[in-house]
Amino acid sequence: MIVKKIAVIGLGIIGSRAAARLADGPELEVSVWNRTPKDLPGEKATPQEAVAGADIISLYLKDAPAVREIGAQVIAAAAKGAVVMNHSTIDLATTLWLGEQCAAAGLEFLDAPFTGSREAAANGALVYYAAGDETLIESCTWILRKSGKAVIRAGAVGNATILKLVTNLISACTVQALSESLGTATRHGIPADSLIEAVALNACGSPLAAMKLPTMAEGNFETHFSLENMLKDSRYALELAEQAGLETPAIRTVSRRMAELCDAGLGGQDYSALASPYLPQEA
Repeated sequence: MIVKKIAVIGLGIIGSRAAARLADGPELEVSVWNRTPKDLPGEKATPQEAVAGADIISLYLKDAPAVREIGAQVIAAAAKGAVVMNHSTIDLATTLWLGEQCAAAGLEFLDAPFTGSREAAANGALVYYAAGDETLIESCTWILRKSGKAVIRAGAVGNATILKLVTNLISACTVQALSESLGTATRHGIPADSLIEAVALNACGSPLAAMKLPTMAEGNFETHFSLENMLKDSRYALELAEQAGLETPAIRTVSRRMAELCDAGLGGQDYSALASPYLPQEA
């Protein structure tokens, strides 16, 4: 596939950085659009203007309602034969709907969410899950590798969405467990540094723990992936579990806690703000 133009729709923490990676080189003409203007290179006033003549359209939108609203506009304006790649984390039903709408309009579709947050996007180190036609995945891999270090092939459309949601389920529950361990240890007089070292050398240690636990101990919840977005993803994961006839008490409990913290005004902070109730409170 010879790609001349790509449109990036949605310029949040990830979309803006992915667009910058795509524009870093002579291979692509990049146009972008965001609901709230960002004054970025190649920015257009409407999604229709952004996708006009585009060979590839990449969606980095907030949630399923946004994908259904903006996706319908994009599909109506896209050139026949264009490829729509959805990178937004959404529910399975919306992914399948998007694929059906693209097929009806003569467009190709990849279900291609990612894992990784702000720094990973800026450094081209996202990991994409890609589901759809194998030949199409092969032809689009070089585009995904502009902002990603790996592409995991997942099979049929919908499978990548499922993988994204269940891995986020693990991340949310892990950060809640880290929060509880941090609170319990420090209330009993254990320095946070001792816990961080113990976790790093324990079987429970992980790249996620190494990244999140030190900043959690500092009370630094600078946003890499927001609490409100993780709450949204937890609800999609719960839908999947319910559709499978499963009871999932861990993510159900964590989802409820995240909703409480969002209601308390922490939704825009990193989801490591799950630790906030366990830190010493100012008098």
